[in-house]
Amino acid sequence: MLKDRAIELRQVEKVFGAGTHAVTAISDASFSIDDEEFFTLLGPSGCGKTTLLRIIAGFEAVTRGQIFLFGDKIAGLAPNHRPVNTVFQQYALFPHMTVSQNVEFGLLRLKQDPRAVRDRVGRMLELVRMSDLADRKPGQLSGGQQQRVALARALAPAPKVLLLDEPLSALDLKLRQAMRVELKQIQEETHITFVFVTHDQEEALTMSDRIAVMSNGKVQQIGSAREIYEAPENEFVADFIGETNFIDVTIRAIDGSTVDCELSSGQIIRAAAAGAPKIGGHARLSVRPEHLTMTNTPDQSPLRGIVARLIYLGTDTQTIVRLEDAREILVRSQNTQMKIPTNQLGDTVGLTVNPGAARLLVE
Repeated sequence: MLKDRAIELRQVEKVFGAGTHAVTAISDASFSIDDEEFFTLLGPSGCGKTTLLRIIAGFEAVTRGQIFLFGDKIAGLAPNHRPVNTVFQQYALFPHMTVSQNVEFGLLRLKQDPRAVRDRVGRMLELVRMSDLADRKPGQLSGGQQQRVALARALAPAPKVLLLDEPLSALDLKLRQAMRVELKQIQEETHITFVFVTHDQEEALTMSDRIAVMSNGKVQQIGSAREIYEAPENEFVADFIGETNFIDVTIRAIDGSTVDCELSSGQIIRAAAAGAPKIGGHARLSVRPEHLTMTNTPDQSPLRGIVARLIYLGTDTQTIVRLEDAREILVRSQNTQMKIPTNQLGDTVGLTVNPGAARLLVE
């Protein structure tokens, strides 16, 4: 066991129920989380990410497999005996206590010296910028302020690992965006391992050192935000993270990790390959909307079609192009003072793929 691994899961499985009523919530989860890492479990509702978090916390027992925390087996260890704290979606603050009392509660239960507790509470409130509101009660705070108090309370005992179960989901968009930055800063300042659960792709991409994308109880891919977005390993990851276009192709040539793909028009596009492509096999290209360029020379382009819809979004314009075979392709063009898309509805346009931007997905 490497010392820099905070958490390691080996073939972890969780099954609820038995017999014909058995439901597998987690299937063969095997990965590690580094010490001082901001690690995110990302996926749609019901994919198993919260169950996995609860297993790490000790609120759910594993059906099979092993869990290690800094090299020690913890599968049978009670939650209160694990150096782990959890911030839940519902902050569960004590309404009759002040902010300071909420933060100090856990420390006093650990029978720590009252003077040391006061110092620790002061440092935690300063860390989350709540010192000026120390004497207020939760009912007098905004949602974002309550979130900060819950975070301070969880950080106060100095856990080795902090688990966060969609703690920002109840906040409005602007506050959620601000808290993303603050959470990452707090994690870097405290050097505590954060394991964050969310279904929000932007949250995951913004804060995480690494992301585990989950679907149907299985980890589909683990990597940095750039790796997950630019080099998805399968169609689910490509489709779930951001937006993408899928284009059916036939594989015509393979050169290492680069593949020549033939479109229905007979044109060839070069792509990086995920999986094990075979010459003559059918597969799909994933091309992000921002990696497509519209041209006014459709006859010289690998894809061509008619502008079916224009959507102005301030920073960029989304154009939906209906191809000759009736499929629709999404193109995103950034709006700048120097360049604003000028295509009109009904225009015939060509589409070219930026070099190195296409990703071949082989199931």
